[in-house]
Amino acid sequence: MKNTYLTSHFPLISILIFSITFSLYSEGIIIQKLHDFGVYDGMTEVFSDSGIKLTLLFLLLLLFFMVFAALKLIADTIVELSLLFFSRDQEGTELTKIRSGSWLYLIGSLLSLLFFQKIIVILLILVAVTFSYFIYFVYKVSSSLSSIGLVGLIFFHVFFWFSFTLTVFYATIKLYNSFVASLPV
Repeated sequence: MKNTYLTSHFPLISILIFSITFSLYSEGIIIQKLHDFGVYDGMTEVFSDSGIKLTLLFLLLLLFFMVFAALKLIADTIVELSLLFFSRDQEGTELTKIRSGSWLYLIGSLLSLLFFQKIIVILLILVAVTFSYFIYFVYKVSSSLSSIGLVGLIFFHVFFWFSFTLTVFYATIKLYNSFVASLPV
């Protein structure tokens, strides 16, 4: 019998690797901007070059880890809510069926590490893996759903993530516009 907890650590490893990938890319951008602004040379008088890079990498890793961990928490909650609303499964067997889908994120995170200098490729990998996982999720739980339940589950996920993304985008634009408006002319 296969141990159901065998892949339980894959989400944590995937989050760490994706966080490292995004952190490495962001570190390069930030250090380049610090050089462009002429601040980096002054920083190296106080801190060593490797110290600046390691500290920056650690802080970015922590930031991205928190973002991805929060997104995973939200995604897990949405998955369980959708199963509560639309699935006929009362025992939670559908949740054990979808656990092996974490392989997709692990493979995607390892692949993204190879392309840490190309943000478009990293984002495409993340989106492709997420879409693949969604298809895997729907396929695995479809046996416990009616036709209307399947449509409801898909609509629930699409509507939630569309609304969530739109809200984050709107809040970011609103914050950016207020920041730009507050700058002296």
